[in-house]
Amino acid sequence: MFNQQTINEHIILSHPEYSAQVSLNWFDNEYWQQQGKIVGAKKGRATAWFFCHHDLTAVLRHYWRGGLVGKVLSDQYLYRGVEKTRVYQEFALMMQLIKLGLNVPMPIAAKICVQGLIYRGDIITQAITGAQSVLDVLKTRPLTKQELEQIAHTIADFHNHGVYHADLNINNILFDETGEVYIIDFDRGELKPPASHWQQANMTRLARSFHKEQGRNQVMHWQPSDWQQLHTAYQSTLKI
Repeated sequence: MFNQQTINEHIILSHPEYSAQVSLNWFDNEYWQQQGKIVGAKKGRATAWFFCHHDLTAVLRHYWRGGLVGKVLSDQYLYRGVEKTRVYQEFALMMQLIKLGLNVPMPIAAKICVQGLIYRGDIITQAITGAQSVLDVLKTRPLTKQELEQIAHTIADFHNHGVYHADLNINNILFDETGEVYIIDFDRGELKPPASHWQQANMTRLARSFHKEQGRNQVMHWQPSDWQQLHTAYQSTLKI
C-alpha cells in the first residue's frame, strides 16, 4: 500500500509515486526555505508549512501534543512500535481513505524519529488547490444552501464508510477552488463500524466548533438555522 524505509533512527513512509524522491530533507522546513520553495504557512497550535516542488504543492506538519501534557512533553510520544505511532496510523488511514474514493488530501510521506523510548513525527500531504476552510468563508460571508448541503453530504459519506474523525471542526473542513468539500487532519482518526453514537458525537463536536469560533471572531456569518439545514441534509444522507 505504501513504502517504508529506515535511515538511522528515522523511519520514512512514502506514497509509491513519491518514494524515489523523498529524503530526510523533505521534513525540514528550513531546507525548503533555503531552496526558496516555501509558498505559505498556516499558523495555529503549530505551524503548517506549504512548499512547492516540481509539480507538487504540499503541506508539512509536525506532530505536537495538546492540552496540559503538551506543555510538558511538547512533541514527544511513547514509542511502542512503528505501527502504533500516531504518524503511521494517520498515514495508513489516509491511504485507505484515498482508496475508498473519499475527499482527503493525498498522503505524500511521513517520518518517525525514534530515540530510545520516545518518538517524534512529521507528515507531508498534498495541498488542496485554492483551499478555504469553512471558518475562512464564514468570516467573509454566509454559506449558501448548496454549500451547507455539500458539507453535510461529505461528512455523511465519510460516516457511511465508517470514518471516525477525532477532531471534526470548521478548520478541518475545506472547499477547493471548484467548491468541492475536503476533510483534513486525521490524527487519531480510525475506521470503525458505522454507529450512531460516534457519528452523532462527531456532529456534536462540529456544532461546538461553530459556536466556539462565533465567540472568538467579531464577524462570523453563522446562525442557528444554518446548523438546522446542515444537520437535516446530513441525516438525509446517513445510512444508519
